[in-house]
Amino acid sequence: MNQSDKEKRTIEKLKRELGSDILSALNDPTVIEIMLNPDCSLWVEKHGGHPEKVGKINPAKSKAIIGTVADALGTIATTESPIVEGELPIDGSRFEGVLPPIVSNPCFTIRKKATKIITLDEYVASGIISDEQVKLIRDAIAEKKNIIIAGSTGSGKTTLVNAVIDGICDASPNDRLVIIEDTNEIQCKAENTVIMRTSENVDQTRLLKVALRKRPDRIITGEVRGGEALALLKSWNTGHGGGVCTLHSNSAFDALERLEQMIGEVSERDMMRFISSSIDLVIFIKRDETGTRKITEIVQVDKMDHDSTRTYNTTSLLTTKKRETL
Repeated sequence: MNQSDKEKRTIEKLKRELGSDILSALNDPTVIEIMLNPDCSLWVEKHGGHPEKVGKINPAKSKAIIGTVADALGTIATTESPIVEGELPIDGSRFEGVLPPIVSNPCFTIRKKATKIITLDEYVASGIISDEQVKLIRDAIAEKKNIIIAGSTGSGKTTLVNAVIDGICDASPNDRLVIIEDTNEIQCKAENTVIMRTSENVDQTRLLKVALRKRPDRIITGEVRGGEALALLKSWNTGHGGGVCTLHSNSAFDALERLEQMIGEVSERDMMRFISSSIDLVIFIKRDETGTRKITEIVQVDKMDHDSTRTYNTTSLLTTKKRETL
């Protein structure tokens, strides 16, 4: 049996184990997340809505699903190795599975891979951003400013990143883009593109060093979670402007503090001045209680004054204000 035959058999086996409810959700373009909880309840979230309970999956079946995904990813799922994460072999969606003893019963989350790029113009048409905001974003793209897209889990950060990348491709079609991500979520139509993904043995920091040797015009990453933030900002601050990344935060200002915390994992130096010289724009996107996504803040990060020791200088769309970090 060759590798192709094995992959086909694994996918067919996984489809049988997933069952009709999950397969239907995977094929529904309005579905963005599929979640199995430890109480065996299956939940599905659609664009602009709240998660809805659609059924149940017994522990034996959910354990089999996680095991099959692990096998497809070339790893194992056991009590000693209870976390399985990677791309779902059926369609490349992000899969995160967890086994006991971490949880009472096997559970998993599937974040569906986007099948369509929502453009900046479509964001305006849908009311998520205004004409004034999209002009600010397009100007930042044209001027090769470094952009952070911040928000909470499920706020739509990656979808917005794809829209910004689409804007980059339109504004600078000759730019060479180097993209780093954990799973296959970022979409890019540029012809001159290198996409690299982290693995269990190769982290984002290592790939950022590799990216600098790929002759990039812009370096773009998916979510930044830890000390790799320092390597990213160093790459942006050494002649590779126009980058984009995402991170979790509660506000645009909080994103700057989060960067400090992440860099603090690998450096004890005060990095406020370095951060202010590396980041140009922070865009904060929020999902409200109705499930509606909205850009609520766009903040320009101004270079710090030499006499400012613990204060970021920032400019919102209409006013200038300062905020002391904690």
